[in-house]
Amino acid sequence: MKQDYRELLQPKIINSLSGLSLIARVVVDGYLSGLNQSRRVGAGLEFSQYRGYESGDDLRLLDWKMLARSGRYYIKQSEIDTHITVKFILDASKSMLHREGELSKLDYAKVAIASLAQLAQNQGDQIGLFALNSLGVTHVLPVLQKQQYTRFIHNLIEVAADGKWSEQNLEFNKLHDQSRKELLFFLTDLHQETKELTDMAKRLKTSRNEVIVLQILGESELEFDYQGYVVFEDLETGIKVKVDAKTAKANYLKQLQDTIQTTKDILLSNGIGYHLFKLNDPIADALTLFLKQRQYLL
Repeated sequence: MKQDYRELLQPKIINSLSGLSLIARVVVDGYLSGLNQSRRVGAGLEFSQYRGYESGDDLRLLDWKMLARSGRYYIKQSEIDTHITVKFILDASKSMLHREGELSKLDYAKVAIASLAQLAQNQGDQIGLFALNSLGVTHVLPVLQKQQYTRFIHNLIEVAADGKWSEQNLEFNKLHDQSRKELLFFLTDLHQETKELTDMAKRLKTSRNEVIVLQILGESELEFDYQGYVVFEDLETGIKVKVDAKTAKANYLKQLQDTIQTTKDILLSNGIGYHLFKLNDPIADALTLFLKQRQYLL
C-alpha cells in the first residue's frame, strides 16, 4: 500500500533531512504514478551532436555507448534544450509561523518546495533557493551536481521564520540569470504592511523568465471560524487585539477577499501567475502548476 504523505506532515519529520526528503519522494512518486501519460525526463527531444564531457556537466547525460567504443566521455547535445532553472524565493518572515493544527505555513511551504525541487531535478533542471527576512538570507545557487538536492534540502530545513520581510538582503544579480530559461516560485502569505511583497514579485519578473506566486494561508484565516472573544497577535510586531469574532467576521472577510482580489489583479496584470493554497490543500496541485508552466517555457 502506498504511503499517504499527509501521515508524515509533522514538524519533527518535516524539519529533518531524511524526513523532508522522504515526504517529497512520497508526494512526487504518488503524483507521477497518477499521471496517465509517460514522460521521458532529462534529455532533449531531438539529438544533434556529441561534445566532450566538461566538469559540472550532468552525469545523466553521458553517452555510455560512446564511452564503451571510444574510452572517452561524451555528452549528447540536443536541438531543443529541455532544461530550465527553477528558483524558489521563500518568505521567511515571522508571520509564516501561523499554525493550524500541527502544520505552520512555513512547514507547508517547505514541503511544497522540497516536492517541487525533487520533480524539477528529476526533469534535469537546476534548482536554487533564496529564503529571506529582515535578519538575513539563506541561499543555494542553482548548479547541476549530483549532491545539489541534498544540499538544497539541508539549507531548506535550516530556514527559520523570524523578523519581518526584507528584500534588501537579496542581490538580484545573483537571482537573475539571463543565459537560461527560468521559472521562479515565490512562496509567501502575502501579509504586508504596504506593498513590499507585491513589489518584490514585480521585481522578480523579467522578459526572460516566468514567475508564480503561491500564497499560503490557513483555513481559519480564510473562513474566520472563531467563536466568542478572541485575542489576535501580530507575530511580527507582537501587537495584540481582542475582538468579538461574531461582530468582526463580516468586515474581516470582505477586507480579506478585497485584498486577495486586488493583489491577484496586480500580479496578473504584470504577467505573474498567482495561486492560493490552504494548509490542507494537496501539494500535488503545485506539481501540476510546475509541469504546465515548464512546458510553456519550453
